[in-house]
Amino acid sequence: MSSHRKAAIAGSLLTASFTSLMILGFTASADDEGGLSNHGGKTMDAAPADVKLSTLLSKEITVDNKSGETDITGVVKNEGSKASGEIRLLVVGFDGMTVKNVKGCSAIPEGDLPDGANSGFACAIDDLAAGKSKTYAIDATYDLSEQGKICLPVQNADGSKTYWQQGPVPFGTTNQSPNEPATPLLLGTDNSPVTPGGGGGKDDKPDELPRTGPADRVLPLGMAGAALISAGAAGLWWNQRRTRQES
Repeated sequence: MSSHRKAAIAGSLLTASFTSLMILGFTASADDEGGLSNHGGKTMDAAPADVKLSTLLSKEITVDNKSGETDITGVVKNEGSKASGEIRLLVVGFDGMTVKNVKGCSAIPEGDLPDGANSGFACAIDDLAAGKSKTYAIDATYDLSEQGKICLPVQNADGSKTYWQQGPVPFGTTNQSPNEPATPLLLGTDNSPVTPGGGGGKDDKPDELPRTGPADRVLPLGMAGAALISAGAAGLWWNQRRTRQES
């Protein structure tokens, strides 16, 4: 291959990469940290100088086929060089996923939930030191006859800014195992509800996360302070709720 052609290809790849970053709002890569992933995570409003906040979720969960109960691990971390000051982590459930409890956090009143959410908890953090993280045990239920999503935004103390947001990202499987004690679900996979005569075995489930798709994309942030775009749904979040209440 000629050096001219190589240069042209490299230039095209660079342009495509830059364009993708602009479209996806700096969507994070789905890295794996001990069974956890930041899949579907996005930087939103600018955090204080030298503060870098993000979250992780369990890469795989298991849903009890009788009770629908499941356990999820959520992590908020500060990879910056300065402490965060007062912040809060929100854990919000959508569709078939209902968040039942987050240890050490307070339930969000139904009237304060974002549009489309069925449950949520707010976790106040006085200060997250540089290089430190905080782990939360999330109890949830999952209706396997539906798709289900979870969202982890990290905001300032009063919720006027969202520094980071993971999701709403789905958990799911393309091959359910209704005759098994439990069904494994992968983060970043749309759930395909079992149908009569359908369902698959554990050997059929994906063994890696799919690529981030259009469901994880974020629209430009100049639209009425929109901080959250759900897959195939209208924008939602407290910024919009606050705007409606003040109008």
